[in-house]
Order: sequence, then C-alpha cells, then structure tokens
Amino acid sequence: MAQAKKHMGLGIVLAVSFFVILFLMVSPIFPKTADGEPLNGLQWADELFNELAKGLSYFIPKVQKNAEKFKGREFAVTINVSKEGDKPGDAEARAERASKLFIVNPGAQVEVNGADLKVSGDLGIILMAALDDAHVMFRNDGETIKQKYAEAMGTTDEKQILRQWYNVLPKIDKIFKREKLIEESKIVSDVTKKAIEAAYNFYKVNPKKVKEEVGLMTFLLVFYVAYTMWRGCAIFFIFEGLGSA
Repeated sequence: MAQAKKHMGLGIVLAVSFFVILFLMVSPIFPKTADGEPLNGLQWADELFNELAKGLSYFIPKVQKNAEKFKGREFAVTINVSKEGDKPGDAEARAERASKLFIVNPGAQVEVNGADLKVSGDLGIILMAALDDAHVMFRNDGETIKQKYAEAMGTTDEKQILRQWYNVLPKIDKIFKREKLIEESKIVSDVTKKAIEAAYNFYKVNPKKVKEEVGLMTFLLVFYVAYTMWRGCAIFFIFEGLGSA
C-alpha cells in the first residue's frame, strides 16, 4: 500500500510538472520576432529550425554555375498558366504578370494570348535572371524586387512577383521533359526547386548555420526525448498506484 501511494504521488508530480511545462511552452514568453510579435515555445522552435534549414538551403551559386553553360541555347515554348479553380480573368491576369518577367529581363521574347504565353529566347540568360531574383529574395531584399518589377507588373507584393517564375518554369520543364530535352529539363528543375522555391519559402527568415547552434540543438533533442518519456512515466506511475500496472 505504501509503495502504491509512493508511485501515485510520483506519478501526480510528474503529470503536474508535465502540464506546467506544456503551459509554458504554449505561452508567448519567448523572444519576439522581427515584427515585434512574441512567440510561444513551439513557434520559437519552428522558427529556429526554419533558420537552420535556410542556412542549409543556399544552392544558388552552384546552380548559377550550371546555368551559365546554357547561355546561347535557344528555345521556344508555348505554355498555359491557368490553374484549377481560377475565376474568369484570373488566368489572363496571371499570364500578363508572368509575361513581364521576359519583358523586364533581357534574353527572351514573349507573346500573350489569353492564358497562353509563347516564350522564346536564350535559355541560359533567362535562367540567370531567375537566379538573380532568387538570390535577392534569399537575402530578404524584397525592395530590390519591387523596384525591378512593381511598375511593370502592377503589384508591390514581392512574393507574388517571385512566384511568377514558379508559374512558368515548371511548365517549361514539363515541355522539355515531353520533348526528351533531358539537360534542359534538369537545369530548369534545379532553378525552380533549389533557387526559386527556397527563396520564396524562406523569405524573411534569417539563416543560421547548424555549427553555430550545436549546443541548442543538442538541448532540444535531449529535451524532446526526456519530455516524451516524462509523460509516459507519469502515466505508468499513476496506473501503478491505482493497482492497474
């Protein structure tokens, strides 16, 4: 009986302390964001891992080196930028915005016909322009992107501007795959996934190197394992105290 009470007491202490820590984790008491918003523990950890992920995701220089080889390689495609769920006029407006990528940057000619874009020109030069934009956004310099495109596109949303590359490059990649242009398809895919997507997804995230946060990463890993066991031990001792173990 004494042993059961001891286990019950220990289980209750573990359970109470578990929920106290949980309450602290979901409370906005952690360092504020750049916008001045306080974070709870889960948001803080998520932001930290995003910063570390961004620090590991800068592949643009390598992709630029590969894209340089495609300068002078001419291409011509017709793509349709409509999307499922578009309302009347959405696809046409998207095509107009996307066309400005090829008007503002050198190396391409573009014709707009409804939701269709007929694009031709120098593949390497066009991809280098996309990589330059991705590099600027990866550095969180949205103002430069706005200054470059806002007047032509009629929007000051830098993420929407960068997204236009994502509206056209995967469709060009799909055509290259269909035409068995393997090298061209691969470089377009690399520019899309390793540069445009990374710059878009990590915009306004400040990159950190893993080696600079080894101690913190170790603590979080140990804490995660210990906290998971904490809950299990609390349940185990409570049921053992009840005589159900």
